[in-house]
Amino acid sequence: MSEQKNRWLRLLLLLPMLMAFGLGVFLYAGLGKDPTKLESSLVGQKLTDFTGESLADPTRILGRDDILGTPSLINVWATWCPTCKAEHAFLNALVAQEGVRIIGVNYHDQREPAKQWLAELGDPYAFSIYDPQGRLGIELGVVGAPETYLVDANGFIIDKLTGELNERTWADMKPQYESLMAQQAQ
Repeated sequence: MSEQKNRWLRLLLLLPMLMAFGLGVFLYAGLGKDPTKLESSLVGQKLTDFTGESLADPTRILGRDDILGTPSLINVWATWCPTCKAEHAFLNALVAQEGVRIIGVNYHDQREPAKQWLAELGDPYAFSIYDPQGRLGIELGVVGAPETYLVDANGFIIDKLTGELNERTWADMKPQYESLMAQQAQ
């Protein structure tokens, strides 16, 4: 009986080391990966056909065809999102300085606070689609705000950024955007 007790005692002593080793392997596997580059099954796919109300004018219905024609960024944002507020000045500068076309998706938000936000902080969006229930967000595969999608003139999703669009993250996406703009100019 004491031999069996000794085996259990050794196993119990070994268990924390095995758990620590497993945790170490798990953490090492994620080391060096960019958390803003979450894989999206929609990259390379065409935007789904959708309709939604304009944030500014609920009688205006917007859809995929309103996005087509020029490469664009689709930026998912909300007034309840602190990171959205942090990126907002950069979005305004991106439009003013580089002429980037940005489409907004106002995600799980309330219309009047969202309109007030844009009135106070500036409106970088060519238009914003009001998505109070998150239906368009689901179709885009949104995991949270902010998220930004690079879409070509034909509506194909070229890239996706999860998190804040800022100088560093734009530097990664900008060459693809410029390439799309050059292709369209030809």
